[in-house]
Amino acid sequence: MTKTKWTVDTAHSSVDFSIRHMMVSNVKGTFHDFSADIEADPTDLTTANIYFAIDLASVDTRNNDRDAHLRNADFFDVENHPQMTFTATNIVKTDENEYDVTGDFTLHGVTRPETFAVIFEGAAKDPWGNEKVGFSVIGKLNRSDYGLTYNAVLETGGIMVGDQVKISLDIQASKEA
Repeated sequence: MTKTKWTVDTAHSSVDFSIRHMMVSNVKGTFHDFSADIEADPTDLTTANIYFAIDLASVDTRNNDRDAHLRNADFFDVENHPQMTFTATNIVKTDENEYDVTGDFTLHGVTRPETFAVIFEGAAKDPWGNEKVGFSVIGKLNRSDYGLTYNAVLETGGIMVGDQVKISLDIQASKEA
């Protein structure tokens, strides 16, 4: 394949995260609004151009009070920092259909390099002849690296919210005409 433009099919894609809560469980959430600019040969991502943007106001942890708290200045501060973005700067093939994608990750006004493991899941044509591709992405980051340090000490010791955030994306994209 040659390098072409791909549009993320948000109806068949997801951006999810999980974080430790009270040192005994994991709270999971998702972002409903996101977009990407992808120019790639999906069978060889090493030359891809990838930009991803997430609307932080679209956070959903299935708890309205928690979601409102995540949107305020204690966490995302969406009024001043409405998006989280990622721009790929280096892509290394690590195995068949597997890559380490490093790039500039921006959250809460802070930009740092982060690396995510990406798996090319395959390509197919839908019943209408449109070319589709799929990718899985996993990674983790420390929220404190981005100035997200809100927490509470528990009476029994430990903290309310963990620092490490696990990130998981499942992306389906359509080849642009």
